[in-house]
Amino acid sequence: MTNLLEPANDHLRAWLAERGMPGFRFAQIRHWLFAGRARGFEDMTNLPKALREALAAEFQLWTSRVVAHKVTDDGTEKLLVQWSDGQQIECVLLLDGGRRTICISTQVGCAMGCVFCASGLEGVTRNLTAGEILEQMLLLDRLLPEGERLSHIVVMGMGEPLANVDALLPALHEASSPTGLAISARRITISTVGLPPAIHRLAEANCRYNLAVSLHAADDDLRNQLVKVNKNIGLDEILRAADHYFEASGRRLTFEYVLLAGLNDGPDHARRLVTLLRGRTALLNVIPYNPVTGLPYRTPSATAVNRFLEIVRSGGINVFVRERKGDKIDAACGQLRRGALEVLPLATEPAAGC
Repeated sequence: MTNLLEPANDHLRAWLAERGMPGFRFAQIRHWLFAGRARGFEDMTNLPKALREALAAEFQLWTSRVVAHKVTDDGTEKLLVQWSDGQQIECVLLLDGGRRTICISTQVGCAMGCVFCASGLEGVTRNLTAGEILEQMLLLDRLLPEGERLSHIVVMGMGEPLANVDALLPALHEASSPTGLAISARRITISTVGLPPAIHRLAEANCRYNLAVSLHAADDDLRNQLVKVNKNIGLDEILRAADHYFEASGRRLTFEYVLLAGLNDGPDHARRLVTLLRGRTALLNVIPYNPVTGLPYRTPSATAVNRFLEIVRSGGINVFVRERKGDKIDAACGQLRRGALEVLPLATEPAAGC
């Protein structure tokens, strides 16, 4: 069956035309998908019953099952989603004041080799399709109460988004479309370890999304140890690509830096980071490490974090410290999936019913 959420949905428009349906039926179906929170074709009550039955016979609205749904007291909700081929990914809903932010995945696993991350411990299995990326958004949107809508998207879940840019961009186009989820491009952030050809492609395509580059080190020697793919790229090339994106988009860059106790959290690391970033219109997002079971890396002490922040701020760098959310629900990307591969039974209910 054809996945109705795949953005290349000319098939749906042609299918409706072949059956003599007026053009507004296509708009009605899109409304139900992105604004009406339909859980099935039977919910699309302004469509004729015969059309709903025909759609159900031709198209698949949901392709996943929710294996686990965890909630913590700060309002964070995390889903472990299983696709029809048995592969699993994670996605998260975060509440922060009036913000309703989702964090979505783009791949099953990851091949970038960040040594402290649970997502890539088993490597990468496959890319997600654009429809699967969209499906995560809709599943998370349906967790919100009536009257609330998603406000922000961060593509910061499992996988390297720019290694799957052909599926990511159509999905984000649907998310930002006035007839889709209507989330402004200014409120969508793509996080990457830094794949220069794909960053240049974003710039040339006149994308207006925010770009966040995960550094974790200010020199290639250390970054080669922490982010294995860096050996084939190097910081200079990544920063040139990031600067190109800033020039093309006008969007302030974000650089992310996970603090690992005893590895990259010292005063010298902070000073080198100041030298690297000084003069750029950028925000430094400092993230104290969220420990992963089975990995040796630790969260720095409050003293070490404060010392690091003092040095970079005194160097004129605009700094934000990310609040850790969802610790009680295996919030570090990949942890829930990793545990589920060992202990969780497969879900028996379709995702649309979660």
